[in-house]
Amino acid sequence: MADLDLTAPVEQLAAHLIDIPSVSGGEAAIADAVESALRRQAPHLSLTRDGDALIARTETGAAQRALIAGHLDTVPIKTNVPHEWRDEGATLWGRGSVDMKAGVAVMLSLAAQLDAPSRDITWVFYDHEEVEETKNGLGRLSRGYPELLRADFAVLCEPTSAGIEGGCNGTLRADITIAGRAAHSARAWKGVNAIHGLAPVLGTLAAYEPATVTVDGLEYREGLNAVGVRGGIAGNVIPDAATVTVNYRFAPDKTLEQAQQHVADVIARSGVEHTLEWTDLAAACRPGLDAPLAVSFADAVAAAGGGAPRAKEGWTDVARLGALGIPAVNYGPGNPELAHPADEACPASDIRSCRAGLEAWLTA
Repeated sequence: MADLDLTAPVEQLAAHLIDIPSVSGGEAAIADAVESALRRQAPHLSLTRDGDALIARTETGAAQRALIAGHLDTVPIKTNVPHEWRDEGATLWGRGSVDMKAGVAVMLSLAAQLDAPSRDITWVFYDHEEVEETKNGLGRLSRGYPELLRADFAVLCEPTSAGIEGGCNGTLRADITIAGRAAHSARAWKGVNAIHGLAPVLGTLAAYEPATVTVDGLEYREGLNAVGVRGGIAGNVIPDAATVTVNYRFAPDKTLEQAQQHVADVIARSGVEHTLEWTDLAAACRPGLDAPLAVSFADAVAAAGGGAPRAKEGWTDVARLGALGIPAVNYGPGNPELAHPADEACPASDIRSCRAGLEAWLTA
């Protein structure tokens, strides 16, 4: 088992976490290391473990409670890129440096060292974020331990380049299927080509103009796109069915039901008969920046050099927290655009900045 020193400089702690492989489904080793370190070095916390997820809570009786969450898993490692320091720019490299072991390092460092915060804190370290929704560890915890997740405000330490990103866009996927009639391609006139039948749908999607929607002062860019096409039986057969998969990223001014209706209405403009099957549905989350604790948090982050809040364009687990009635924002080290590539890398300055911002807020 890895021996984590939670009193080490936070960037070194991040490097040690990167050294522990934790691809989704293989988080046991890192969860064991986190649990062992917290039990030895943070006796002021009450710990609950569920599978490869942990909930660690202060119990001071403070009037307010903040929830700080981060996931332990990473996407698979496709190339052998170890973590390392580079003198020029002090950058931490390696799988998980951005998404999101640097953020987890910030959490662990503060969890161990803040034994008397000004508000109670619930630290949540969870598994299976990078895979399908049904396996998500935060979702499992919210179903199994809702009383332990109650809070007045939450911060998800997803990478945001050390700035606040409020709420998140929602996302849904749907399969649009066109029916045809099979025939030998030598006698194509006896069939109906379903792939050709997709043309009006694809034309409608190509002509679609996505909106930019302002919600609580933040601008969210939407998008409706074809992300997959499949069909065909064999090289000498007219296809009797063809499907285009569409993905809609929608602003948090819409409910999931409104987003579904919008997609159905757009596809209906194509004028072709089709079936529509929803394959993935994830609600958006409003920014929540008007909550009193959010205002104080934004002030603390600005003082640490984090800049003004902006919109989170992708979907994150703040939506799960929002569904629990907890105002939530994203705030963590690392550029989110560098989250999954082979050259994933996070500036040490981001890690230190996020630690400073969170510490200032949690002790104010």
